[in-house]
Amino acid sequence: MSLEGKVIVVTGGTSGIGEGCSRHFAALGNQVVIASNQPEQGAAMQEELQAAGHEAIFVEADVSDEGSMQNLVTRTLASYGRIDCLMSNAGAWCEGKVTDFNEADWDLIFGVNVKGNFLLLKHVVPVMEEQGQGTILITSSVAAFIGFPAHALYCASKGALEVLIRCMATDYAGVIRTVGICPGTIDTPMLRASCAGWDTPEDELLADVAQKIPVRRLGTPEDVAKAAAFLLSDDAGYINGSSVMMEGGTLALPPW
Repeated sequence: MSLEGKVIVVTGGTSGIGEGCSRHFAALGNQVVIASNQPEQGAAMQEELQAAGHEAIFVEADVSDEGSMQNLVTRTLASYGRIDCLMSNAGAWCEGKVTDFNEADWDLIFGVNVKGNFLLLKHVVPVMEEQGQGTILITSSVAAFIGFPAHALYCASKGALEVLIRCMATDYAGVIRTVGICPGTIDTPMLRASCAGWDTPEDELLADVAQKIPVRRLGTPEDVAKAAAFLLSDDAGYINGSSVMMEGGTLALPPW
């Protein structure tokens, strides 16, 4: 695969899918900038990856804050001089129907999932334009295409990202290639947090869910990382403005 020697920024890079991708990209021989709002985990990852001989640094960042996004770009350029690839992966989740949410819920979900992407892209795009090239991968979700019960805010925020991916492809045609990845049921801390409040034990609940997925298992961060590495690589150069499903066949499930 042609993903090697690139400077890759990963937001939400210290947990779940982001952690899996950060580790995988570093192992492939790239310079990885791990960004997240978890400084202890980030410092530990940086130390571990560098000790293993990989090129990786951690930058504490809050995608909902523009100053933080400016700092992330500045730190990346100071360390590596360019940004070849961006995996905009940071995300937030909450449950609720349209009658359940409040302003704090709205600000959290849309502030991270939608505004966070806009603020990050606002500062990364000029760097890629000046370079004359770049690749952006946005973590969307199958939630953009399925009306998950009691997930109105989350689904709506991911739906917004699907349209953003297409807008990016047209607005920066010939310079920046923008693609999406849509994970399904991936075994992450966010997924396990969604099990709270159920009478069924977490592991039993997830085992039952796994048997309903056509591949008969949960996805892993490593599954997503391998697909993400391909999408960011030159081998995927003709994929632009669309998203790849990583859901084990969930979208093929009949309604009975």
